[in-house]
Amino acid sequence: AKPVINWYSFVLYADNPGFFSKYWFAEKPWENPEPYLNRAPLSYVGNINTPTMLLTGEEDYRTPIAESEQLYAALKLEGVETAMVRIPGASHGIANKPSNLIAKIASILAWFEKYRQ
Repeated sequence: AKPVINWYSFVLYADNPGFFSKYWFAEKPWENPEPYLNRAPLSYVGNINTPTMLLTGEEDYRTPIAESEQLYAALKLEGVETAMVRIPGASHGIANKPSNLIAKIASILAWFEKYRQ
């Protein structure tokens, strides 16, 4: 849950762009994109073949839902079985509300039950 998938875009639209680009990287993404791409799971999506479920709060401004949407779309393009669970009203702390915690746990249990042997 709450994955940063594409550092290049994340540092520009997360809730604190000045912090992430200033303290986590030596340069801005357009000045030197390589470190951003090297750290981005999106750069390695071609290596993924495990069925993958993404859990994301729709109101997460720390790691915006677009991060999960990018990985979801990339995995679909690669033919990897993928599910994306969007928790309505949830922020970065998905489980802060009991109903969100229940939705998260139910989704995880259903996903693992699907692949149980």
